[in-house]
Amino acid sequence: MLKTFIRLLGDDAAKLRRYAWLALIYSLLCGVTIVMLAPVLSHLLAGEARAVGMWLAAQALGVALCWGLRRKVEKAGIAVGIAVLQGGRHRLAEHVGSLPVGWFSAGNTARLNHIATQGMMEMAQLPAHVFTPLFVGVVTPVVVLGALFAVNPLMGWVGLASLPCLLLVFGLTARLSQRADQAYQQSTAQSSQRMVEFAQAQSVLRAFNGESGGTRFLEQAIAQQQQSGRHLIRLSALSSVLNVWAVQASFAALLLVAALWLGDHAGLGLTPATVIPALVALMLMSRFIDPLLDVAGYSEVLRGARGQLQAVAKLFEVAPMAEPARSGAPADASVELNRVSFRYGPEQEQVLSEFSLRIEPGSMTALVGASGSGKTTVLRLIARFFDVDQGEVKVGGVDVRDLSSERLAGQISQIFQDAYLFQGSIGDNIRIGKPDASDAEVLAAARLAGVEEIIERLPQGLDTPVGEGGARLSGGERQRISIARALIKDAPILLVDEATAALDTENQAAIAQALARLRGKRTLIVIAHQLSTVEMADQIMVLEDGKVREQGSHAELSARSGLYAHFLEQRRSAKGWRITAAPAAEAVS
Repeated sequence: MLKTFIRLLGDDAAKLRRYAWLALIYSLLCGVTIVMLAPVLSHLLAGEARAVGMWLAAQALGVALCWGLRRKVEKAGIAVGIAVLQGGRHRLAEHVGSLPVGWFSAGNTARLNHIATQGMMEMAQLPAHVFTPLFVGVVTPVVVLGALFAVNPLMGWVGLASLPCLLLVFGLTARLSQRADQAYQQSTAQSSQRMVEFAQAQSVLRAFNGESGGTRFLEQAIAQQQQSGRHLIRLSALSSVLNVWAVQASFAALLLVAALWLGDHAGLGLTPATVIPALVALMLMSRFIDPLLDVAGYSEVLRGARGQLQAVAKLFEVAPMAEPARSGAPADASVELNRVSFRYGPEQEQVLSEFSLRIEPGSMTALVGASGSGKTTVLRLIARFFDVDQGEVKVGGVDVRDLSSERLAGQISQIFQDAYLFQGSIGDNIRIGKPDASDAEVLAAARLAGVEEIIERLPQGLDTPVGEGGARLSGGERQRISIARALIKDAPILLVDEATAALDTENQAAIAQALARLRGKRTLIVIAHQLSTVEMADQIMVLEDGKVREQGSHAELSARSGLYAHFLEQRRSAKGWRITAAPAAEAVS
């Protein structure tokens, strides 16, 4: 746990070390100040007023030093907490930024969001509000135990024997609720994800809402969170009770020893020399138990923070995308996959098996196939969203694993099926492809992508706000802007994943024209079901079950009675559908 905390702090770990030393000194001083009660009580019961005054003065000095040092400890703890919120989040972001793009699934993104918000806040509060009382609760009993040995060795041995027993009980109770805490954190992340989903998908939910269907998934997630929360509360309460019982059992054992000791001396007659040490031992015994009760009270808070740190540790355990010591330099804009095999997870089926293809620089290749045939996976492997299990993926004759992320990103531009626009203007979103682009360059890319007519009819032109996720624009308009964003990057290889899917005829035509303008200027690899886009490709590759089944030009494949010919027949049949008026006789009837 401490190792993860230090990793979060990074260069700020020195602040944690300073805080730890201050907290340790403060805890020792608290223990010594408490132990001073022993001579104060002894001299007071013996009627030695002068000695009592000296020890009270020493104790008052100790209290003053504790008060002043406590302020320094709290400031140091707050400094560590701030470092966690600022530097810790930054280091977490740096690590996440180095992970494969394919890691960012909905579940992983939800957990990351939970860690970066609630998790970081819980961890930032540890130094100022949890670690300090825990330091005092652990160190002070050890100091008091030393004094107890000096007054009554038998009680000292009983107190010493109780410490490992308490540690064992605290450890068992922590494990008791650990799984429940993990389940609660997971359900909390899930409900957060559902809440965001509920807000973002209102149009879909309202269109299909029936019998409260719009809130069903959200309600299920919240119900699961409530159920796991109740289970966690029950186990946490049980753990707290067991911890307190363990401490009280230690107190009972010490009290029993004290009673037996006094009973042994009762027959010999109780004298001041016997009673005073007994009373001092009883006082030290209570001061030995009180800090341990504080530790028992904070155990559940510490366990919750430990769960957050474990989640951060698991995140840091995810291996980043390996970077070469020295990046290669692509010779051209060719793309090659050589005997590639790949699956998304150890337990999942193989998506590509012994897959090979060669795409010449400046050519246009269309990937065709049924859903699940591996088309999108091919594009993801070229862009190195994942690393292959076997084989190699080459860009410009260089294995993508031998290219730095920056060099590979400079070679490839991408147009995704789901165009996402960031909150800002149209111009801002196009400039993401090239942040230092001039207005002339932005307009040129907009013209190529068919965005020019969009900005001409909008009052603010390029400065028109798109809204969150591009909500103020239509799907076709968002897709055109995403194409302009890809074009302004001016990368030699362009990957297009279903750019015309679910668009109207006008937008399909505009995007097809944009791709036609790029033929011969870029290496185009296109996944498309639109026949006009497929027909313009230099070569067409038909995929089935993770392998290339057919390869050739449109004319060559059309002449065969294979998968592509079947694809053409389906498209022609769909294109030939017409809505006709009912015959007059039927209309009358």
